[in-house]
Amino acid sequence: MLLLQAQHVARHFGADVLFEDVNLDIQDHSRIGLVGRNGAGKSTLIKMIMSEQEPSEGQIVKKKGLSIGYLAQNTGLESDQSIYNEMRSVFHNLIEMENQIHELEVQIASPQMDSNSPKYQHLLNQYDQLTHDFKEQNGYGFENEIKAVLKGLGFAEEDFDRPIRSLSGGQKTRLALAKLLLEKRDLLILDEPTNHLDIETLTWLENYIQNYTGALLIVSHDRYFLDKIVNEIYEISHHHSSHYTGNYSDYIKEKDARLKAQWKAYEKQQTEINHLEDFVNKNLVRASTTKRAQSKRKQLEKMDRLERPEGYEKEPHFQFTSDQESGDLVLQVTDAAIGYEQQILSEPINLELRKHKVLAIVGPNGIGKSTLLKSILGKLPFIKGSARLGTNVHPGYYDQEQQNLHANKTVLDEIWDDHPTTPEKDIRSILGSFLFQGDAVKKMVHSLSGGEKARLMLTKLAMQHDNFLVLDEPTNHLDIESKEVLEKAIQEFNGTVLFVSHDRYFINKVASEVIEISPEGSTLYLGNYDYYVAKKEEQQLLAQTQTEKDQPEVQTNQKTSSGKLDYQQSKEQQKKQRKLQREVDKLENQVEQLEEQKNDIENQMTLPENFNDVEKMQKLQSQLEKITQDLNQTESDWETKLEELDTFS
Repeated sequence: MLLLQAQHVARHFGADVLFEDVNLDIQDHSRIGLVGRNGAGKSTLIKMIMSEQEPSEGQIVKKKGLSIGYLAQNTGLESDQSIYNEMRSVFHNLIEMENQIHELEVQIASPQMDSNSPKYQHLLNQYDQLTHDFKEQNGYGFENEIKAVLKGLGFAEEDFDRPIRSLSGGQKTRLALAKLLLEKRDLLILDEPTNHLDIETLTWLENYIQNYTGALLIVSHDRYFLDKIVNEIYEISHHHSSHYTGNYSDYIKEKDARLKAQWKAYEKQQTEINHLEDFVNKNLVRASTTKRAQSKRKQLEKMDRLERPEGYEKEPHFQFTSDQESGDLVLQVTDAAIGYEQQILSEPINLELRKHKVLAIVGPNGIGKSTLLKSILGKLPFIKGSARLGTNVHPGYYDQEQQNLHANKTVLDEIWDDHPTTPEKDIRSILGSFLFQGDAVKKMVHSLSGGEKARLMLTKLAMQHDNFLVLDEPTNHLDIESKEVLEKAIQEFNGTVLFVSHDRYFINKVASEVIEISPEGSTLYLGNYDYYVAKKEEQQLLAQTQTEKDQPEVQTNQKTSSGKLDYQQSKEQQKKQRKLQREVDKLENQVEQLEEQKNDIENQMTLPENFNDVEKMQKLQSQLEKITQDLNQTESDWETKLEELDTFS
């Protein structure tokens, strides 16, 4: 059943076109992802669906009686009630029904009631119908459903009685989402629902929302989330909409395939047009070929000419480079405890970060991940323990709170004031690579969007040429295309990176190691996000079956009875890994050299002067057999060492 349809919708601002001829069909049980660059008009289209704005052209048609739930970006729930009572208000019909059932029970059980009277039978029928309806509408389970949703979204049971007005902005946003999930509207529209959610909560939301009975329309830059939830994609790009079936990964493949097909058709037609125009120009004035030329010209005039494919929209392009090499040991954190006002959130934390590694810090909201970064940089003191930077280490810091920006400066001055000897044209060129072009460099920092401020922060960071990047939620506010550019810049960086992020796809693409922070301390996983998840599942399975408790691939820093760390084990594991890596690299070089020698001998055996020389051929054959034997043995040794190394990553 069709719930909602956007028909040739447009939004104009004077002569400027935000989008036009946009179409969108939402069926019952649809799972739709709405994607596009920041500023493409996704939120504007949603506001039209919610009747908060009117289309400049076209119309939006809705099924009669359609109920829509909408979670806007950074919109929190405001109420004077407690958390739990506000959630219970969603089920006011069931609560009223339950009260009626209790009233009927009292009347039916009354000593004055005659069990043979028509009134008694009428009350029984009412009672049967009400209890049936109450059960069908989950009357006996809605309290548990409330608790499950609240806990899933990060609210502890001891907080259920807290007044909503005392919550933070992020908590109010999560509570607004909780209420929408409980309301079970026909259509649920979520604009960036994964903001303010840690990885554990994100995983819960994905599992919960897959069983949602209504339709879903989701705007998100979280590629893992889109891949898990949606089976349709609508893209707004170049002021128009395009529809794709499948999840986000399917959309990327199909978009590439469509673009290649469009270019192939366009180039084929251009070749045909050039051929026809050339024939007409050469033959129109010749008496013998005039009729054919006129025919070709009519063919050209009737041709439905294809527009040049627009391709991908312009994206930022930048790279991080360091001015000098650091020592091999970049960072060492020893016996650290983090928290505030002497209240410890996590201890003990230990880590060693080596040159050219990319280490991701993960953990639940409120555990102190950002605090850890600030303590490492000396901006906040550790409650216990210490951090030490290595030789020639120069850290550059990306602050998710964007306190490094000056609200009353222009974009141009924000960069130029840090580099006053750099010519203005060079500053403008660098800003242009981050999509600040033309008059955009004159915009005041306080007027920038979240995405623009993020790109400006990255501009500042890229121009410092530090060899150790410390990044706190660097993908916040970035659209997917900008995230991909950042991923590539980190992958190609010749320095070391330590970062905090809840973006699982981003972690998986760039991290070589993951460290998890919990109240019990830090746990190091020598691999990317997928490896971290696999190892967590393996640990949980081992705990359930009460088998082996220690995994050699995972280095865990936990509290012991004496409060000390088993940190030596972590150092030994890293030492073994580095030794194995050196052996693998050495054997790989030997394989390449032997292959070159083998190819050289085989080439010599094909030369005529050698081919006809029996003695020379015998000698070459003997050399070939020896090298082939050495090559096979070296490849076998290399594969064995590589398998050993794989246990660490």
